[in-house]
Amino acid sequence: MRILLVEDDELLGDGVRVGLNHYGHVVDWVKDGTMALRAIKTDTFDVIVLDIGLPNISGLSVLKEARAEGVTTPVLILTALDSTDDRVKGLDSGADDYLTKPFDLEELLARLRALHRRFSKRTTPSITHNNVVLDPSAFTVKQNNELINLPRREFILLQTLMENVGHVLSREQLCQSLYGWEDDIDSNTLEVHVHNIRKKLGQNFIRTIRGVGYMIEKAEGEEAEVKLA
Repeated sequence: MRILLVEDDELLGDGVRVGLNHYGHVVDWVKDGTMALRAIKTDTFDVIVLDIGLPNISGLSVLKEARAEGVTTPVLILTALDSTDDRVKGLDSGADDYLTKPFDLEELLARLRALHRRFSKRTTPSITHNNVVLDPSAFTVKQNNELINLPRREFILLQTLMENVGHVLSREQLCQSLYGWEDDIDSNTLEVHVHNIRKKLGQNFIRTIRGVGYMIEKAEGEEAEVKLA
């Protein structure tokens, strides 16, 4: 799973991130409400773990705004507030589960798996461009009805580009979609992923925009729009 962790406590946040990484999950860790909203609005996650007591914008305000904008990603609230009123307020604001501190990592993992199972049953439409069909639910890519094997990060990169056909995406945006907001990414890593996708789908499938990033072009005659972070 790709998990957005929103937690301002350095010790707890680092411990949760390390624990989830150990079990094979990709964790994007942000530490305030402003960064949380930015991540939620620009990236795709399987589950969000959200603390209520955040700097700048409270966790409940983040949750309400995300739901108002149509974000349906399952959210687990992680907080020290454990009264019935607090639980009701969190769930009424759009949370799907509620876990109080202190907690056991195994219980957090079990709850995240349950949320992912429940919400992954929802059908995600396939994305088609020219002769390539990407199915986010099945995690498959086909070209001319032939299955193309893509590792997870190449799949996410291709999905991000196909969801934004006709738009130029900056290197920063694409790196964030692959590795999260906290990681320091080598400048050549993205180029390697693009190179690998081109080898499998054709050299012209992804276009390089010098000094900016990459895009998948629309049909001839349609102008592209640059979307910078």
